[in-house]
Amino acid sequence: MKTIALAIGLTAALGLNSNCVNTTSQKSPAMADSLSAAPEDLLKAKGPTTGADQTSQYLDYLKGKKVGILVNQTSIIGTKPIVDSLVALGVNIVTIFGPEHGFRGTASNGDKVGDSVDPKTGIPAISLYGKLKKPTKEQMAAIDLMIFDIQDVGARFYTYINTLGHVMEACAENNKEMLILDRPNPNGFLVDGPVLEDHLHSGIGMYKIPISHGLTIAEFARMINGEGWLPNKMQCRLKIIKVANYTHDTPYVLPVMPSPNLNTQQSVMLYPHICPFEGTILSQGRGTYMPFTVLGAPLLKGKYDFSFTPHSIKGMSETPLHQDKECYGLDLRKYDLKDIRKSGKLNLKWLIELYNAYPDKEKFFDMSQSKQMGNFDKLSGTENLKKQIIAGASEEEIRKSWEPGLGQYKEMRKKYLLYP
Repeated sequence: MKTIALAIGLTAALGLNSNCVNTTSQKSPAMADSLSAAPEDLLKAKGPTTGADQTSQYLDYLKGKKVGILVNQTSIIGTKPIVDSLVALGVNIVTIFGPEHGFRGTASNGDKVGDSVDPKTGIPAISLYGKLKKPTKEQMAAIDLMIFDIQDVGARFYTYINTLGHVMEACAENNKEMLILDRPNPNGFLVDGPVLEDHLHSGIGMYKIPISHGLTIAEFARMINGEGWLPNKMQCRLKIIKVANYTHDTPYVLPVMPSPNLNTQQSVMLYPHICPFEGTILSQGRGTYMPFTVLGAPLLKGKYDFSFTPHSIKGMSETPLHQDKECYGLDLRKYDLKDIRKSGKLNLKWLIELYNAYPDKEKFFDMSQSKQMGNFDKLSGTENLKKQIIAGASEEEIRKSWEPGLGQYKEMRKKYLLYP
């Protein structure tokens, strides 16, 4: 009763619904997922309501369980960190797990993160972006259930879907259920790009999906199960708290930025289009406070008027490409995002334009120039795109080469959708 009273108090304070749990079961293509539908009065609210915010849907379910929780700074109930809120509600969280950028989201891109103890709650915090990719057998033995609550942005190279897969694997191996508190995909309307080629499998491309996959985390978890992507086609038991008032076309402004270099809504929306430039000589604005909204390089001086200069910024980018050098190129901070929604396609014009403008074309994709340059083929998911850009292929020709893979993915995706 104490837990229920606390739940009512918290949900009232946060302006959230506190009705009783309403759980329905639905068959997925692979197995039965337990899906919780939002109460009717919540459905009348304006705008999407995340799974985490629907505390009445899962608090009773957590009662008496030892809980592991995979979270970062985006994992909030109302405006408060979910760990703090659940601990206050009497939920027995025994271990916190953190993805890339750490539990509090302060580590730079690619930095290995060590284990620690959360100073606020005293709960051990285990990094899954260091020596471990998934919880150990001993760590899984200490819990009854794993919660996954992380904001994703819908791109293949954004590593949180990799972490999802690794933790699903640990849950399946140890017969533990995963409770997913689903969140909207801000790029959920966008399903586009070449499907990953098998030989380009890497840490920035684990799954045979296009650049922009158009799924929420819960939908992606269903796809992992349904397509048998876990080792030996293992299955992870899932319980899902769906987002209320959400479709894939619903605009969603993130209340908390998902990582240090996605620090504005503009950067979140442009990320699927701009991240492939990490495999080129062009800076994407790392080392500035406007990452993923600008593109440029020193050798483009005289071709573009706009310029910016990357510097070392702790917690964002300590050694950015073209550090302390003035870069010239495109300013996309005010680019009308409605154009992306209208087209429903990745923007290839910027890549074609900037390659054509770059004076030393042999070095445009040459990653040997800097440790800060990535592998363009692994980022794009195909060896063809680089060759097509160099050969001067048209946008239409490039898009045609993505078929039939992209069309087949779109059909497969339909099996796992929880939202229209």
